[in-house]
Amino acid sequence: MDERFAVVASAGSFLKEDGDDVRLPHRWTPGGVGVRSAFTGGHVLNLAVAACVLNDLYREAEADGVELRGVRVRAEGGFDTSSWKSTGISYAIEVNSDAPQALIAALIATVEEVAEIPRALRQGAAVNRSAG
Repeated sequence: MDERFAVVASAGSFLKEDGDDVRLPHRWTPGGVGVRSAFTGGHVLNLAVAACVLNDLYREAEADGVELRGVRVRAEGGFDTSSWKSTGISYAIEVNSDAPQALIAALIATVEEVAEIPRALRQGAAVNRSAG
């Protein structure tokens, strides 16, 4: 059985004012980042992907001089509950900007290459408990 863990990270024009999101400070947005997620290990893993992609979109946009009014990243992943092996993580990006679509597409392509958490997960990682 595959149990799914969905999360949403939003900033700028995509922030909800209804109080459902947890707000976290963010270097590139005055209103911070809104996070909608349950607090389980599966959710936190997927949130790491969503948050990294959102953060890198703002970082790369600033470096390229692209103004972003808002970004929302929805990430979802699952686990085979018999082994707890990941069945993969997928994410969708929404961008609110006056920049030409070709520029936004190029920005997203750059983030696909440089986003650290997705890159690390794609490579696999050893996870071990330390003595201290």
